Amino acid sequence: MHDPVGLSGELTAFGHRVHARVYFADTDFTGVVYHARYLEFLERGRSDFLRLAGVHHAELADGKHGEVLAWVVRRMEIDFRQPARIDDIIAVETRTEAISGARIFMAQKLLRGADVLVEARVEAAIIGASGRPRRFPREWIAAFAPKAD
Repeated sequence: MHDPVGLSGELTAFGHRVHARVYFADTDFTGVVYHARYLEFLERGRSDFLRLAGVHHAELADGKHGEVLAWVVRRMEIDFRQPARIDDIIAVETRTEAISGARIFMAQKLLRGADVLVEARVEAAIIGASGRPRRFPREWIAAFAPKAD
């Protein structure tokens, strides 16, 4: 689907970047982002990266690749460095570190300007309807590779 207003961010030389505003609903009673909400910002970054790379969730669900496929997060490591606060504009940066069979390894950062707020490493996989891992389609490997400057 076409993204006429840039809601999905942009593909970059390193991978992907999307901006988001911190709303009241993202924060605790002190105006600081609640720790679980960072997972949602990171998920938005990964989802929009997939979308712009040409991997659409609707196509996974409709069996376009020979069967119904789904993404699952297998492992995640998160370092909380500084808090984001209400009304901050943050950037979610996502890059691919490696692809191996059915798994993709991604590095993500949440930034406020030049300040790194959160760093995460994510291992995700593709599974079929049976719940068993499936190899990445070849065209995806090229789509997720960092672009040359």
